Amino acid sequence: MKIDDAWQNGMGEDDLTGVEIILAENSGFCSGVTRAINMAFEAAERSEGKVYTIGPLIHNPQVVRKLEEHGVGVIERLTPGMVGTVIVRSHGLHPDVIAEAERIGLDIVDATCPFVKKAQHDAASLSADGYQVIVVGSADHPEVEGIVGYAGDEAIVVDSVEEASGLGRWPRIGIVSQTTFSVERHRQIVSELIGHARELKVYNTICSETSLRQRSTVAVGLRADMMIVIGGKNSSNTTRLAELCRAHGRETHHIETAAELRPEWFRGKPKVGVTAGASTPQWIIDEVIGKIRDLFQAGAVPSSSPRGS
Repeated sequence: MKIDDAWQNGMGEDDLTGVEIILAENSGFCSGVTRAINMAFEAAERSEGKVYTIGPLIHNPQVVRKLEEHGVGVIERLTPGMVGTVIVRSHGLHPDVIAEAERIGLDIVDATCPFVKKAQHDAASLSADGYQVIVVGSADHPEVEGIVGYAGDEAIVVDSVEEASGLGRWPRIGIVSQTTFSVERHRQIVSELIGHARELKVYNTICSETSLRQRSTVAVGLRADMMIVIGGKNSSNTTRLAELCRAHGRETHHIETAAELRPEWFRGKPKVGVTAGASTPQWIIDEVIGKIRDLFQAGAVPSSSPRGS
């Protein structure tokens, strides 16, 4: 099974009576997510035993449920005696977990995003060359946990200029970043860390698709009256998009599905921007756009001038 057109085809810009819906370019599945989902479906079709991912394959509950319907289960940890196939999630895994899967004798399908693979490789290379590795990202994110593992668990994780300013000093610092991190905040943290080492080596491991997605989201946000950001609540890259929109002064609502939309959000806001995280399927984006259209056409959106104002 492959991801079909209902998951991928976009709707573009939508001009309707009473509302203009502007869909940001680069919304929805990135290439790494598409690759991981296709690999998971193929593994489920090919495998004669059970198929698992350790943690969700991607950070989108609706897609994870669809995968479960096709036989790809989610587990939290490996246990002795397991049989079947383990899919390495798109965020990657700590190398010790992969080694354990090999010891147990599980078949392994590595769906790690190629951009994450590069970050893992660069972290390992910096550590081997004697640099103090600093990972710019969220410490509790599974991608970052895996990258730290490839640096021999000696890496330090920072996600703000304030955290970076509190660090000590080393002769040599090597920097890698979470692939979905904020481009601007990454620059600020790197600038701060220049003063913490005699030698600073920086690998820019932010995914190029993430950078494009962030830029196109800001461009739409500057045109729109408000922003709807679609994606899993546990999705780091989707959360970054919402943060960017709010930082540019736009009212922003981060939702997972169309059911969360509220008519009162759109009062006096006829120009609605829509963007979506890298793990958001097109069918959910289409449902959200359709629901916004329906709210306006049905007259459910309150008047821009509330009674008594």
